[in-house]
Amino acid sequence: MQSPIGFSDNDVKDGGQLGYKPLNASLVNEGHTIKLKWAGQAGEFYVNGNKYNLIQCHWHSPSEHTINGTRYDLELHMVHQSIDGKIAVVGILYSIGLPDPFLSKLMSSMKAIANKNGGEIVVGMVDPNPMHVSMVNNKYYRYEGSLTAPPCTEGVLWTIVKQVKSVSLEQVVDLRVAVNDDSKLNARPIQPTNHRPVYLYFPLPLHSTTV
Repeated sequence: MQSPIGFSDNDVKDGGQLGYKPLNASLVNEGHTIKLKWAGQAGEFYVNGNKYNLIQCHWHSPSEHTINGTRYDLELHMVHQSIDGKIAVVGILYSIGLPDPFLSKLMSSMKAIANKNGGEIVVGMVDPNPMHVSMVNNKYYRYEGSLTAPPCTEGVLWTIVKQVKSVSLEQVVDLRVAVNDDSKLNARPIQPTNHRPVYLYFPLPLHSTTV
């Protein structure tokens, strides 16, 4: 039950809600990716009545998940954790185009910790809301998988929004240049689905089909 996986358009229906708020945050250079972490609970993610609190986000290039065989230029992971330690990750996909406004606000801080493995800088109040795509009006995939970085722990609830956002080539390059892991890419290869159920939520009209 490893991640990432590829999605097709023949999956089923599920649901969820998001709600975030501005909170003090720091940028951390982890050597293989740049992480934005909040000093407290910056929001809540509900799935089937279970609450997951937003704790951090980070980026992978190219995208780790694929849709209908397409691998995108960037993938944002918004990592949430429940009170009992369970992990739920919301993934946002990006393709090259106009700059992402949220990333634009962080770029100067990212450059300040470029190639400083373990480096950290306080960036002040950061509102997570501009990062995510509304899950009320958009389709999204959901499945159970794992973390995509060692130790690749399983039991992670994944939600991948189907709507693709825009990011500039310069922003993607800056994200990769900022880390110092001797690698041009920081995306894990696609893992076998192994007959796991994968779901696709349709906001309107409500309908579902089983693979």
